[in-house]
Amino acid sequence: MFERFTKDARDVVKGAYTHVDGGDEGGRVVEPEHLLLALLDREGSRGSFALVALGLGERRESVREALREARRRAGLTQAETDALAGLGIDVEEIVARVEETHGVGALAGDRKDKRWWAGRTSFGRGAKDVLERSLRVALAQRDRHIGDEHILLALTLRPGVPAEVLADHGVMYEHLVRVLYGGGGEAKAG
Repeated sequence: MFERFTKDARDVVKGAYTHVDGGDEGGRVVEPEHLLLALLDREGSRGSFALVALGLGERRESVREALREARRRAGLTQAETDALAGLGIDVEEIVARVEETHGVGALAGDRKDKRWWAGRTSFGRGAKDVLERSLRVALAQRDRHIGDEHILLALTLRPGVPAEVLADHGVMYEHLVRVLYGGGGEAKAG
């Protein structure tokens, strides 16, 4: 599959690694959020063009902040947080109490002592799923390559924090398809 990746798509994958290793995002596993952060860093690619066309160019920091907040909530989406609130569970209160005892970022899985994992950074199930979906998206659009735009489209199709954050900022699959393909190729690859 990786032989079909364009340089831009490969750069997104490499960029995701930097958000795991060097960023303040913590962890040693590439997750879909890291792929989105890497897409936000891009310029001059089809994916970055689509994000700018949908008004996300000047709101990238807002997306980053929403991803940080979701990470603080142990990766729960706002919809999941709202559902738990409906059951009488205040996630913000739980986060505050855990951070009071164990420090900021405790639920994010951040570890101050990175020696616990001496191995290499790997791809989590979610990130693998996004990359597999990007292939299906490319095939559904009848593209012969997998570009960063396909990774972006795949992120909008996979339920979770990245899709929710993008939707909250007005970036949804249908909008991306319109921008990238001029309204044609509405087939969803799930």
